[in-house]
Amino acid sequence: MAAQDAPILIVGGGIGGLAAARALALTGRRVHVLEQGRAFGEIGAGIQLSPNVFRMFERLGIEDAIRADAVFVDDIRFMDSLTGEAVMKVPLKQPFEARFGKPYAVTHRGDLHTTLLKSCQELDDRIVLETEAKVTGYTDQGDRVTVRLADGTAREGRALIGADGLWSKIRAQMLNDGPPRVSGHIAYRAVLPYDQVPENVRWDSACLWAGPKTHLVHYPLRRKELFNMVAVFHSDRYVEGWDLTGDRDELMQRFEGVDPRPASLLSRITDWRYWVLCDREPVRDWFQGNVALLGDAAHPMLQYFAQGACMATEDALCLADFLEQAGDDFPRAFEAYRDARYLRTARVQLMARLLGEIYHAADVRADLRNHVLGMRTPEQSYEGLAWLYDGP
Repeated sequence: MAAQDAPILIVGGGIGGLAAARALALTGRRVHVLEQGRAFGEIGAGIQLSPNVFRMFERLGIEDAIRADAVFVDDIRFMDSLTGEAVMKVPLKQPFEARFGKPYAVTHRGDLHTTLLKSCQELDDRIVLETEAKVTGYTDQGDRVTVRLADGTAREGRALIGADGLWSKIRAQMLNDGPPRVSGHIAYRAVLPYDQVPENVRWDSACLWAGPKTHLVHYPLRRKELFNMVAVFHSDRYVEGWDLTGDRDELMQRFEGVDPRPASLLSRITDWRYWVLCDREPVRDWFQGNVALLGDAAHPMLQYFAQGACMATEDALCLADFLEQAGDDFPRAFEAYRDARYLRTARVQLMARLLGEIYHAADVRADLRNHVLGMRTPEQSYEGLAWLYDGP
């Protein structure tokens, strides 16, 4: 195959990889996505979608499908889990949408991924989707890139995008910067049938209960058929993985003493899954030659800003835009993409760490947090998020 006829290779079939595949295919380019799993799919449940990513969905032509599955919650609530105090409420309906031009919603991660997958399958003349393709390394030959698979075979393309997540093999070869940074926080996740949720917390909200070294997030999913919960606490446990069996007794012990409302929610779950929260220090080195990183492979972040998938989707559109401008001069396009993205994503990475400290504050720090947040008007909250929600 002549180099100019080869596809752009994407390693990783998650949200970022599929968004990049569709964005590139919409510009007429051929793409080959390599997914190591037996099928394309997403682990996890709830995900929050802010206005900046809805603009990306619109450009990808999938906004209507995303909206059909999403729940458009009334507000974001910040609660003190020890006192039960309602610290802050940020309305998300008309005033919010008037300010940002797009909504705030919550959805099931699997629904979002399925929508992206279907949108790529619709472009099967330009996108090849391959499963059980575990990439172990690559060689950039200047006019083409070859990736090596665990089964001994290889795939060849014009360029390579590493969208293979926190434990990226592409990043490891490119940067050799070791394992991710372990935050010391563990996240437990579960879903509850909506009709089993106590009425005193059955809120149409994205709600966060903050406490010393703990917090709980909950909101409705799937047309209010499910109720999503994520409970986070500090721990020195470390296991590499994203879908491990949680210890209910340990969880309940960590949240001992919280308000009866979050306590009643936690007590109703018997089957928890958990993962260890990790990120990395922000870096500039997102590309070398014809190889670039995208999403968590480039800028893994803690979940506290709810922006991981949003940033990956922004990356995808930005990269496609610069390839159009550069006429497939991949090193030039990848450098421009990096320059346009790394400060914005670094800000989110570092702000997410800071939010973790704010959420988990204790004693006087918690009192100060509640005092400062409690004085904010909705308009002040909107403007404080404008740098993020107004988009790149």
